[in-house]
Amino acid sequence: MFTINKKHVTLLRYWTTRYLLTLVVGLLLLGAGSVWWIKETTLENRLKLMEYMAVETADRVAQADDFGGFDKRMGDPTRFFEMESQPLLFITDMEGNVLNTGPMHGGGGPRRLSRNISAEIITSDDSIQRITENGTDIYAVKAPITIDGIQAGWVVVMQNAGELTNIDQEYRLLFILLLGLGLLGWVVIYLLTKRILKPIQNVARAAAQVREGDYDIKLDSSQKELEIYELVTSFKEMTSRLTQLEQMRAELLAGVTHDLKTPVTSISGLVQAIRDGIVTGEERQEFLDITLKEIQRLQTMISDLLEFNSLAAGAFTIRTENCDMNKLVEDIGRQWQVTQNEPIDLKVITPDDTIHAMTDPLRLQQILINLLNNSYQAIGHGGTLSLILSEDRIDVKDTGSGIPEEEQALVFERFFRGEKKKLKVRGLGLGLPFSKMLARSLGARLILKESNPNGTTFSLVWEKNEESN
Repeated sequence: MFTINKKHVTLLRYWTTRYLLTLVVGLLLLGAGSVWWIKETTLENRLKLMEYMAVETADRVAQADDFGGFDKRMGDPTRFFEMESQPLLFITDMEGNVLNTGPMHGGGGPRRLSRNISAEIITSDDSIQRITENGTDIYAVKAPITIDGIQAGWVVVMQNAGELTNIDQEYRLLFILLLGLGLLGWVVIYLLTKRILKPIQNVARAAAQVREGDYDIKLDSSQKELEIYELVTSFKEMTSRLTQLEQMRAELLAGVTHDLKTPVTSISGLVQAIRDGIVTGEERQEFLDITLKEIQRLQTMISDLLEFNSLAAGAFTIRTENCDMNKLVEDIGRQWQVTQNEPIDLKVITPDDTIHAMTDPLRLQQILINLLNNSYQAIGHGGTLSLILSEDRIDVKDTGSGIPEEEQALVFERFFRGEKKKLKVRGLGLGLPFSKMLARSLGARLILKESNPNGTTFSLVWEKNEESN
């Protein structure tokens, strides 16, 4: 069993925590930006409203009979501001002396003001100014009072900067909105992460099950997400392949044990019969011949194992040379044909134009002889073999009964032997895997081109030509 490191946390906790942290930081930045924007927008709008009030008041003062009694007739023009403390409104002459005879409207302006407006406000060319009085920032908005084309004074509206940007209700609404978005985002992230993690957790549990040697797993492959679907299906295919390999390993152990034990038992019995004098004369010679054949079969199987292991470990050499492929293929076919114990109908087909290629003739011969041996075992008596050379490949074709469809995907697996072949031919099932590795070392691919009840074709395809096609 594996141990869980204390530093390790579940994916659900790991990612939801980080998603939530990212969401909170994002919402805080968004909230800070929103507060700044609300403040600036509110300040701009209220200053425009103060400017509009100052201009309107100046026009109404210009139409009045006297400045002093105007505030009694105009009412409270600051009542339209949605603030707890309304701005102060002053009517002054050209020197800044306050002419309001009644109480000043509002109460949110400067706490202490003399009866004249600061010369800084009156003399400035700006209609909207920000000044500091007694440590308090104040906005002052002024508009000229013009009577018959002659300026007679000023209307000045003043308010604390803090009051102009004080909109607690909007801030509360923003806070509630951000809090709601944060909670909603966390819930959505939690649920989505949990939804995504479920199949991954299932695969992790299945992997632990496979590690314990149990390949009987059940995974739901009906996933909508492409990556999750590919993960689940690939894992299921992997376990299916492992199951097949485990079965082949068990069969290999039984098969190799049987294949090695049979000739050893036979040799032991034959030698013992000769030693004990049970057989004599011609029969004794026949027993010795059988013994030599069994020994040769043992040597062949051991040689196959050694060669395969050497090739798998890369402990072999490739000596390429520029070969006349037409002549090489014809020679390989003829040499193989004459070494068989009975006549075989082998057709070697080469193109009219000579094909030259850089290859190792010895390794190529090993591949083609393996393919021809397999094809010969498949056709039995009365069949036909064809060795066909073309520009981009070499095909070995037979007219046998074909390879069963369920076995075709396994023909290049090491130690795999078809059900029919197990009963007819002794061997370790290394011929095709060995040939495939040799082909790869020659820059080619060995493939099962086709197999059906009419025959089977194996192709040795040169990779550069396959890519160009």
